[in-house]
Amino acid sequence: MKNYLVHLGIDISKSKLDVNLLTSQNLQSEHFVIDNNPKAISEFVKMLIKRKLDIKQILFCCENTGIYTNHLSYTLSNLELDLWIVPAIEIKRSKGISRGKNDKTDAKDIAFYSLRNIDKLNLYAKPDVDIDKLKLLHTEREKVLKALLLLETTKENELFIPKSIYSEVSKINQSTINGLKKSLKEIEKRIQEVIKKNDKLETQNKLIQTIPGIGKQTALYFIIATKGFSAFTSWRKFACYSGVAPFEYSSGSSIKGRTKVNHMADKKMKSLLQMCAMTTLKYDPQLKEYYTKKKGEGKNAMLVLNNIRCKLISRVFAVINRETPYINTYKFAS
Repeated sequence: MKNYLVHLGIDISKSKLDVNLLTSQNLQSEHFVIDNNPKAISEFVKMLIKRKLDIKQILFCCENTGIYTNHLSYTLSNLELDLWIVPAIEIKRSKGISRGKNDKTDAKDIAFYSLRNIDKLNLYAKPDVDIDKLKLLHTEREKVLKALLLLETTKENELFIPKSIYSEVSKINQSTINGLKKSLKEIEKRIQEVIKKNDKLETQNKLIQTIPGIGKQTALYFIIATKGFSAFTSWRKFACYSGVAPFEYSSGSSIKGRTKVNHMADKKMKSLLQMCAMTTLKYDPQLKEYYTKKKGEGKNAMLVLNNIRCKLISRVFAVINRETPYINTYKFAS
């Protein structure tokens, strides 16, 4: 592991970055405020070089703030500098007891987190451009679907109010719905075009869909969530990320809580896996038999379905790692 001489804690907001420069030897810190744009970030890096700091011995650390992090992550990646993006809740819980907050102290807390937790270091790797495109297109698709669902509720008024009143909005409503449906088709078409132009993503997409119960939308989200299966080293880690891995809850001899999944999860992935698990009961005889067997043993239905979700994740990672389609060996069993 690299021995970093300087830790830069960066608190990110929409318009500015609060930066705390912390030297690892004497723990002296210095505070800066710069604009949150690529030009300002590049100028700040040049300033660090002018101060005769070894830029390769600096670890930049920040919280994950979604799109507000993009200027920093893309600029530092292009400059081939080390960046560590940490979940905000992890930094918050590492602070211990604290009172009050502001951007300056938050940047300092991030710098100290970087210094003290260097053993957890996981450097940021810029995702593939096509993965970013798919992520953005998928987000837009979700927005359009929610908008359609909301606008469809207007039709309920037709049965309960006079036609002369309903006619005021009916044509406008239908026109908006038709426009959104057209946009939805364009988005889905563009998603397929992005996948087809990338041989690796197209192969992964086809392999995932060979598994009974998993459709194209779940396959797409698997690719996005795993960044093309580069962000997770095993299916067990992804099961934890998806919120389907059970955890024990006990302490000493008096506290014996129920083993259950954690609420911190990718809720979209968890929801898709639940629908896939229900679908497999119709189209996968092996998992249907497993479900019936466990139910017969008195197991809770949701517990068994959660086990099936884990099995689906393991199958997905298996076909990706083997680079071969899923083969249902159950039908060859005697």
